Amino acid sequence: MPQLQTWEDGMATLYLTEPHSVVRKDGDTLVVHIPADEKRGTEKRKVRIPLFKVTQVVVYGDVTLTTPALMALLEQRADVCFCSYYGMFRGRLAPPFGKNSLIRLEQHRVHNDPVRRLALAKGFVRGKLGNMRAMLMRANRKRKDPEIERAAKAIKGVVDQVEALRPEMATLPPDPSRPQSGTAHGTLLGLEGAGTAFYFGVFGRLLKGDWQFKRRYRRPPRDPVNALLSYGYVLLLNQVMSAVNVVGLDPYVGFLHSSQYGKPALALDVMEVFRPLVVDSVVLTLLNNGMLTQRDFIEEFGAWRLTDRGRRTFLTKFEERLDTEVRHPVFEYGATYRRCLELEVRLVAKWLVGDIKGYRPFATR
Repeated sequence: MPQLQTWEDGMATLYLTEPHSVVRKDGDTLVVHIPADEKRGTEKRKVRIPLFKVTQVVVYGDVTLTTPALMALLEQRADVCFCSYYGMFRGRLAPPFGKNSLIRLEQHRVHNDPVRRLALAKGFVRGKLGNMRAMLMRANRKRKDPEIERAAKAIKGVVDQVEALRPEMATLPPDPSRPQSGTAHGTLLGLEGAGTAFYFGVFGRLLKGDWQFKRRYRRPPRDPVNALLSYGYVLLLNQVMSAVNVVGLDPYVGFLHSSQYGKPALALDVMEVFRPLVVDSVVLTLLNNGMLTQRDFIEEFGAWRLTDRGRRTFLTKFEERLDTEVRHPVFEYGATYRRCLELEVRLVAKWLVGDIKGYRPFATR
C-alpha cells in the first residue's frame, strides 16, 4: 500500500512503494492504481488521496506518475523524489527556484570567498559533532560505559580544534586541481572526519541485543545497521532539499561539501547537523525497542536492505521523528524537526545576506 504520512498541520508526504503502480489525477485527488500480485495473493485496488494535502512524493522503483498528476503536484509546489526499489536516491522533480535571485548571488559570492566560506563551514561541523557528542552523553547516562565516555571526550577535543580554526586563516588552494589540499578548509574536513570516526567507533555500544556494528559502511551497507543509516540519510536529504528549495537557495552550491556536478552540496551541509538527531535516533529506537528484527532485512551479494515490511516500519518511525516537537535553540519556541530543517536553511540565508552576524547551528543538550 502507498503510505501517506500526515504532519501535525494536516499536510503529508506520500510514499509510493508498490511495484507497477500508476498514479493518476482525478479531479482534486490522486488515485493510486495498484495491480494484482499473485505471489502475495493481493487483488487489484485503488487508493484515493486528497491532492491538496500532499507536499512531497517519494517514489520507489517502478511506479508511474501521469503527466496531469505531475503537473498538479508542481502547481502546488510539491516535489517528487525518485529512488530505486532499494532506496537509492536517483533524482527529483521540483518546482522552480524562489524568485529572490539576490540571495543566490550572495550564496555564490560566499562560496568563492575562502574566509566567509570557512566561517560558515565551521558552523556545520560544530553542529554535527556537538549533536553527536550530545547523543553519546545522553545514551551513556545509565550505561556508564567508559568507552562511550572517552569517545564523547575525544569529540569535545575535536570541536575545540574546530573552534581554533580562524576564518582569516582561509586561503585559496595552492593546487586548483585539489581544492581542499593545503588549506584551512581541508583541515576542517579532516577534523570532521576524525570526530565522526570517534562517534561511529562506539555507535555499536549503543545497540541492545545481537545487532552488530563495527564501522560505517556506505556503499554498499554491509550489515543491517548500516543499511538503516544509509536509508535514513537518503530520506533526510530529500527533506532538506525541499527546505532549501522553499527558501530559494541553490542546493548544489555548498560551503563544507565541495560543489560538484549533481552533488547537492548545500543540502548535505545542512543535513550534517541533523543526522544524529533524526536518523541515528530513529535507528536506535527501532532496534533497541525490538520494532525491527533480523527478519526485516535481506542480504544480497554482501549488501543489506530492508524488506517491504521493514521499510514501512522505518518510514512510519522516521515521519514520527520529524514531527517531534523540540524547543528551537535560536528562536526559543517549539518547532517540529521538520520545521527546524527549514528554519536552519533560513538562518543560513540570513547570514549570507548579513541580516545576522553569526550562524549558530541547531544544537541539542
